[in-house]
Amino acid sequence: MTVPETRPRQIDPRGPRFGAAITSVLLAVDIVLALTGQRLAALILLGVIAVLFAIGASGAPFHPWSLIFARLVRPRLAPPAETEDAAPPRFAQLVGLVITGIGFVLGLVGVHAAVPISAALAFIAAFLNASIGFCLGCQLYGLLVRLRSKPVSGPSQA
Repeated sequence: MTVPETRPRQIDPRGPRFGAAITSVLLAVDIVLALTGQRLAALILLGVIAVLFAIGASGAPFHPWSLIFARLVRPRLAPPAETEDAAPPRFAQLVGLVITGIGFVLGLVGVHAAVPISAALAFIAAFLNASIGFCLGCQLYGLLVRLRSKPVSGPSQA
């Protein structure tokens, strides 16, 4: 009996870049709010961004940026030249969730500097993806896959 080969879920690579652009704007607003003393608004916005990262990391088909891209943007574009595996961008969303989640939790317990710092870290990654297509989380995913697939060498037998 042969097991059918399954191809990983493929996505239009322009979708994550579109989402990263919107996320960059939200994170920039969050940083400005935090640095202008509007701590509660910055904390709430960071919490909303963390929830959006959680939806993206889950692979759920109802992420707001995905829906906007699929319904309003992609129909106006030519088909993508190529597609990409959905796993690396989903992992990147998980990394964003961890970064913003830590900032949110620390902000809740009174570490106010954590909110703009975590928003700034997430902003750098989102902006790089949106502006030049360099996905830090995707690169980290590739590195982890390569490290995981390397055989562990034991003591040599002479």
